[in-house]
Amino acid sequence: MGRDPGIHREGNEKAGDPVTAALELRDLRKSFGKTEIIRGCSLLVEQGERIAVIGPNGAGKSTLFNLISGRFAPTSGEVLLNGHRIDGKKPFEINRLGLSRSFQITNIFPKLSVFENLRCGVLWSLGYKYTFLKFLADLDDANERAEQLLEMIHLHKKRDVLAINLTYAEQRALEVGITIAGGANVILLDEPTAGMSRGETRRFIDLIKEVTVGKTLLTVEHDMGVVFGLADKIAVVVYGEIIAYDTPERVRANQRVQEAYLGTAPTQEAH
Repeated sequence: MGRDPGIHREGNEKAGDPVTAALELRDLRKSFGKTEIIRGCSLLVEQGERIAVIGPNGAGKSTLFNLISGRFAPTSGEVLLNGHRIDGKKPFEINRLGLSRSFQITNIFPKLSVFENLRCGVLWSLGYKYTFLKFLADLDDANERAEQLLEMIHLHKKRDVLAINLTYAEQRALEVGITIAGGANVILLDEPTAGMSRGETRRFIDLIKEVTVGKTLLTVEHDMGVVFGLADKIAVVVYGEIIAYDTPERVRANQRVQEAYLGTAPTQEAH
């Protein structure tokens, strides 16, 4: 698909003023052998926007996230973070440039406490890198930031509980805390509410809104209640292409999107 969905801008910027998107995809493509999974995706996400990425199973949504976060290198095309190309960089390099992501499967340190998980997440951003000359308990700034995160994700009462003993929803909240711990300004959440009850989902939406204030958010999500309750815009991926990128109201009324969800659009298994 061409770049039209990716270069749509709304706002009050003056003609001629440069606009640096938080994230931009330019004709992004990914093939596995002879099978093309991502087929020319272009997308432009402004600073502070919340974008939901939706589409049928096998549409290529997770592959797209893996390209953005550096798990996969694109076959062709470009990924720009805050105006700088990141395609081809390693995931840890991209993270240090200001992009962080969570995964469909919860990624935490199960044998560490909630507090210790969060403290691990803040160390690099505070400049501690690989040092064995300090006791973690003596790192006042890291401990203070971890305490702040505990409050933000509403797990302060579970501070010293091992992560493995949290409920599923609490583990997902902890993962979100770890994801934002390094101070990234672009956050990718991959199916954050999967497996939650309706009540847990409602509370989790509120949590995501709270912890991503001032940040740019992309989330892959199947629960349309979450999508319409959270997103400023929706990107619809079908068969490796972005077939629509607009406000929730306009996407809901888009005939091509309706056809895709009725099963008349082509589908293909994606990695």
